[in-house]
Amino acid sequence: QVQLVESGGGSVEAGGSLRLSCVASGVTADRYCLGWFRQAPEKEREEVARIASDGRTSYADSVKGRFTISKDNAKITLFLQMDRLLPEDTGMYYCALDGGRCWTSVRGVDYWGQGTQVTVFS
Repeated sequence: QVQLVESGGGSVEAGGSLRLSCVASGVTADRYCLGWFRQAPEKEREEVARIASDGRTSYADSVKGRFTISKDNAKITLFLQMDRLLPEDTGMYYCALDGGRCWTSVRGVDYWGQGTQVTVFS
């Protein structure tokens, strides 16, 4: 059973930084895609960034140049370094994992973490 556990959320002033972590356990696939989604109150869940099994990354336009996704393959741990945070970055951040190729939609994600709250105040 795959489990994803996020940590690192918190409350920070606009312009500040946070680093999220996600530890994955129970993963048996040789190749997998990892990513971060977020959901603000009364809004749909949206993808923030992803990193494929070959290390290729992609980002939402709203976070390009401010967020950096990375992973530790040995420990199957995912990170999201968030710099120059804005109030609109506020939301619950979820770790996601798919075995093999990356998902093509939110509904296509195989596994989710419980989420970690990020609040950016001005």
